[in-house]
Amino acid sequence: MRPQDPGAPPALETLKQRACENVELNAERLEALSRDIWSRPELAYEERQAHDTMTRFFSDGELPGAAWAVQPRYKLGTAFRAEWGTAGPQDSRPLRVAFLCEYDALPGIGHACGHNLIAEVGAAAALGLKGALESLPRPAPVAVQITVLGTPAEEQGGGKIDLINAGAFDGLDVVFMAHPSQENAAYLPDVAEHDVTVKYYGKASHAAAYPWEGVNALDAAVLAYNNLSVLRQQMKPTWRVHGVIKNGGVKPNIIPSYTELEFYLRAPSMKDLSVLTEKVENCFKSAALATGCKVEIKGGENDYYNVLPNQSLQKAYRENGKKLGIDFISEDSVLNGLSGSTDFGNVTFVVPGLHPYFYIGSDALNHTEQYTEAAGSQNAQFYALRTAKALAMTALDVIFNPGLLEEVREDFRQVKLKEEGQINPAEPNKESGVDIGARTSH
Repeated sequence: MRPQDPGAPPALETLKQRACENVELNAERLEALSRDIWSRPELAYEERQAHDTMTRFFSDGELPGAAWAVQPRYKLGTAFRAEWGTAGPQDSRPLRVAFLCEYDALPGIGHACGHNLIAEVGAAAALGLKGALESLPRPAPVAVQITVLGTPAEEQGGGKIDLINAGAFDGLDVVFMAHPSQENAAYLPDVAEHDVTVKYYGKASHAAAYPWEGVNALDAAVLAYNNLSVLRQQMKPTWRVHGVIKNGGVKPNIIPSYTELEFYLRAPSMKDLSVLTEKVENCFKSAALATGCKVEIKGGENDYYNVLPNQSLQKAYRENGKKLGIDFISEDSVLNGLSGSTDFGNVTFVVPGLHPYFYIGSDALNHTEQYTEAAGSQNAQFYALRTAKALAMTALDVIFNPGLLEEVREDFRQVKLKEEGQINPAEPNKESGVDIGARTSH
């Protein structure tokens, strides 16, 4: 038998083990990172302390290995970019792998969606992959660039969509992110979402002395709400419409001259979302017609797209996760389940992406006070770091298995073509309809 070349790269499984070891090596500082973000919750586009915490983390000279190149306030005031790369064959284009970090919180209940853990998992996976690549006795067959993107404002506004429009995802080959949940899944069908603000303008009048002189904007808001309730019978089971009346008037003895509602509309695809949006807007318009009010319907700046699956990435992630003891939910549960919405969906329309969900040691539901407590607990650390290891291992599969990378790219092409083929290009976007690019995992 020929002796192994002492300069040859270690076996892939050995590299995966080294990635896991590097995650564990940094476990204490990663927990501190997560705890810092969790203890100081900040809302969308206001995550200044979290931004500074993340950029300090990647600028820290005590991190193992070579330094990261860190760009604070990258294209957005609270976004950042950290990069590290390996050498490769001369004139070869590096394979660009990215890990995303979220860190915005929810109003009133803090990190009830566990975005502090998303930030930690992204950072941990990047450190694990970097450590594995640095352990190679000589450069890998292909140059690799690891990018960590801090993406603010997932809960409101869509920071990733802003970054897409600014070119932050240009040139990336594969993007990874993981989201806390009550279960482990390589993929959940996060749906498309459009948010809309509706304003009714009437005419004030004394409600007792001469109500007939008024035009009641509250009546319009109530009619709109009830119209939507009636519409639900004809809505598909996978559609969702939910909202609030944000302004219902001033005093009972004044006919309300102004009311405002805010609604989120969700559907499994952009095509379905377009149909649902038209039906919902008709409910708003008819309420104005019935009451004599004027209506203003304004959609959010950014629509959240549904997350496109990538079967090749999902399969590799499940295989790696099972090696670490992750117990995944069944495929039937995935297909029959419903999730929220995320601006990571928009990312999957421009670059192949993986967006698994992970259990954090608690059965509490997202967007509750109980989940806030769970996301900041010591118990969540084991599950977060295990997920980071699985992401780093999957990234190594992509790097060292060219056949897998081509499968990932082909999955991306086919799924995107199928999805875009459902959208009628002859229908132009409307201000009050579906725009490329609103909101949530909310």
